[in-house]
Amino acid sequence: MADATRSFVPAAGRDLFLPLYDPLQRMMGGDAVREDMIQAAALTPGQRVLDIGCGTGSLLVQLARQEGLELLGLDPDALALERARRKLDRVGAVVELDRGFSDALPYDSGSLDCVFSSFMFHHLKNDEKQATLREVRRVLAPGGALHLSDFAPADDRADGVLARLLHAHVHDHAEGGIVRRLEEAGLSDAKELSARRTLFGRVAHYTGAIPASS
Repeated sequence: MADATRSFVPAAGRDLFLPLYDPLQRMMGGDAVREDMIQAAALTPGQRVLDIGCGTGSLLVQLARQEGLELLGLDPDALALERARRKLDRVGAVVELDRGFSDALPYDSGSLDCVFSSFMFHHLKNDEKQATLREVRRVLAPGGALHLSDFAPADDRADGVLARLLHAHVHDHAEGGIVRRLEEAGLSDAKELSARRTLFGRVAHYTGAIPASS
């Protein structure tokens, strides 16, 4: 159960903008970014998979196309979760949706095979980022992995003014910042797998894992 007194950034920045969230995500190529993550994860039937900061459920809808997965989504935004439930119900997807925070995951240690995070990490404060990654490390089973996609710092040579303004706050992701965070949280083989340039700037895909023998 989420702490009702704790503040958070809504999925669309403000509740008023929530109806615009999915159209904007599609405009910026969010479906392709998420599909890259899913393909890289190489999921198999029977695996238990969590999307942290699931928002309106777009990644979960894409994951539900693969049969045999046990899917969970977590987000502190009740309005976004309501929208996610409607979207999932429309496609007949069975998904457990929980209200909560990524730095206090309500799941048993070693109980998940894969954790996804898309376009959420930049919303967190620095201490919340590291606490989130430690929680991901805790809930992943041996052989499990995290797949995280988020905005990367703008490149003055390649990105326009809009991208530089929007992503000035992700400067700590530069020069391997997220990879270092993954390593500090105890995730192995941490690396940037790929990147895409979108309408709103560069989006990078990172991964880190738990050794199968852990």
